[in-house]
Amino acid sequence: MAIFQSRHGTVDVPAISVTQNLFEGFEGRAGDVAMIDGPTGREVTAGAMIEQIKRVAGGLTERGVLPGGTVALLAPNLPEYPIVFHGVAWGGGTVTTINPTYTAPEIKHQLEDAGAQMLVTISMFADVARKAMEGTGCRDLVVIDGAEGALSLADIMGAELPEQAPVDVADHVVVLPYSSGTTGRPKGVMLTHRNLVANVVQGAAVSRIVPQDTTIAFLPFFHIYGMTVMMNLFLNQQARIVTMPRFDLELYLKLIQKHRATRLYIVPPVALALAKHPMVDEFDVSSVREVLSGAAPLGAEIEAAMGKRFGADAVQAYGMTELSPISHITALGNIRHGSSGQAVPSTECRIVDPETLEDMPAGMEGELWIRGPQVMKGYLNNPEATAETMAEGGWLRTGDLAEIDEDGFMFIRDRLKELIKYKGFQVAPAEVEAALCALEGVTDAAVIGKADPAAGEVPIAFVVTNGALTEDAIRAHCEGCLATYKRPEEYRFVDQVPKSASGKILRRELRDTL
Repeated sequence: MAIFQSRHGTVDVPAISVTQNLFEGFEGRAGDVAMIDGPTGREVTAGAMIEQIKRVAGGLTERGVLPGGTVALLAPNLPEYPIVFHGVAWGGGTVTTINPTYTAPEIKHQLEDAGAQMLVTISMFADVARKAMEGTGCRDLVVIDGAEGALSLADIMGAELPEQAPVDVADHVVVLPYSSGTTGRPKGVMLTHRNLVANVVQGAAVSRIVPQDTTIAFLPFFHIYGMTVMMNLFLNQQARIVTMPRFDLELYLKLIQKHRATRLYIVPPVALALAKHPMVDEFDVSSVREVLSGAAPLGAEIEAAMGKRFGADAVQAYGMTELSPISHITALGNIRHGSSGQAVPSTECRIVDPETLEDMPAGMEGELWIRGPQVMKGYLNNPEATAETMAEGGWLRTGDLAEIDEDGFMFIRDRLKELIKYKGFQVAPAEVEAALCALEGVTDAAVIGKADPAAGEVPIAFVVTNGALTEDAIRAHCEGCLATYKRPEEYRFVDQVPKSASGKILRRELRDTL
């Protein structure tokens, strides 16, 4: 077996909870500002966060939700997000983080699959939250900023829970983000306290974040990238976060200038804007030392151009929800443009021929397999999908075709999996196809990704109908059951969907028509 070991050695993973790990970063700095709400300028100190986290844990314990219960969190980035997240974790519960752009049916699926007892959101999403909760076991709605007929954040706070509720940190599932994995409908990814703490420790060893660092957090905290890299790693390293509820280039640049941001964490479409948009020249971005792009591969040319424009190190990283998420990152001072970097400490890699399952040497292309303490426990309620993704010996099959060079730098070349990467978000063709086929009059459908300079890829649908449906009717149907980024950009009506003898969609034939 040819195993590529991390060039950064190993790390010791402390046997503590993810919130105990967070509090280590707050130790001795209760009066320091830890988070700032970007749009309003509202500041929250480390001490206030500790108090409110413990009060959420205490209040939910008094209500009987904790320990052991699951709380769904449907909110944009704001300082209260980590307070609720870590309040549940401190009280011995599980958080399932939900994409705020989801429709009611998508939210309902996650509530039911995760077994959520409580849903925490903001007033903007209260109506869709109520609709999603209908017919589920989720009994309590909490609206952070208040709404008629719902609990407020203040309502669920109680006396401080002084110590971490007892949990088996190696086994207890603290968070259930949902991912399509290598294929199929979104599945609950079971991540333990140990998974998250390990990835924070691994990331800290390579990223070299310091207390003087500031970042602008538009990457959503519900997504594992924002959750681990900023909400947990950045705060653990005593650095400061300025939150944005959604990406807006002008506001982003204003906040970089105002708060003298030193590190930026982005995705390829934002990298393209930072490298080329004329608006960038209107702002002082000289404070930025590093710009890191992740969630999807970024071309070497754009990466280098962005770094040159900012006078900063432009680098990439690689990860998956199932990896908590970081497996590879580019260390400062050791940049190879176009690469996702080297494996973080305590991470092993293999490059495996997808046909023969033979290990490939350095410089050869194959499927990337990863093993380390950050690898998920498995998929919730889905042993079949877990078995498909997890190989013997604890190896996670990523579904990405990659190459590792003699120096341990990893380059993503293509994907084995059918997922479409839209602005860093995963779109499972099977989920969109199922939604299309649920519409009366659609007899078959296939969805593929089409290259797009702004989004990376966009979904394109090939639809077979009985002749009675219009494109407008299909679009309206998708608006009611799919998040915006999952909806096909284009519809093509065809007589039949090409399939193999076994019934598998021949997506390559469809791509040839683009």
